[in-house]
Amino acid sequence: MIDDDRLARYLAAGELCATPSEAHGILCGLMCGGDADPESTWLRQLRPEAEARDLSIDEGREALSELARRTREELEASEFGLTLFLPDDTRPLAERAMALYDWVRGFLYAWGTLDHTGAQPAAETNEILRDFTDVTRMDLDGLDDDEHNEEALTEVSEFIRVAAMTIYQERVVVCAHAPES
Repeated sequence: MIDDDRLARYLAAGELCATPSEAHGILCGLMCGGDADPESTWLRQLRPEAEARDLSIDEGREALSELARRTREELEASEFGLTLFLPDDTRPLAERAMALYDWVRGFLYAWGTLDHTGAQPAAETNEILRDFTDVTRMDLDGLDDDEHNEEALTEVSEFIRVAAMTIYQERVVVCAHAPES
């Protein structure tokens, strides 16, 4: 079990100051985009400053390593079992919506850091990335905690989860099984 609050403090000490959801989005973006060593790239981007106090560096790294291991296993599973690292349903709707926004923003950030020369993304991936960009334009100010918004957030979260796994299948799994020319 990963302590979200402790992980948030650890991440806040890094240069990116990523939220836990944003950090997970970055990891998924690197993994889905086909980074050669996504975990190492991710940890280098997120590492806290050497002067960080009031947190255990080893404990933070251990939590990130566990999150990376679990995420890789979920992406590699054939049953589309990726779990987005978001607050649970007991948290206020606005907090969960902001975390989803952060996750998508992290994914797009990571995607933008990768070298995509050579194997251009398929049309479906480009469409998904446009949809992800649209998610970052959501108006979260004054979001009412009502049934309609709850359902909408659930639908958007599910779309993002499946879309990320679709990109992973196209960019990583299919490419790994493609015959060499």
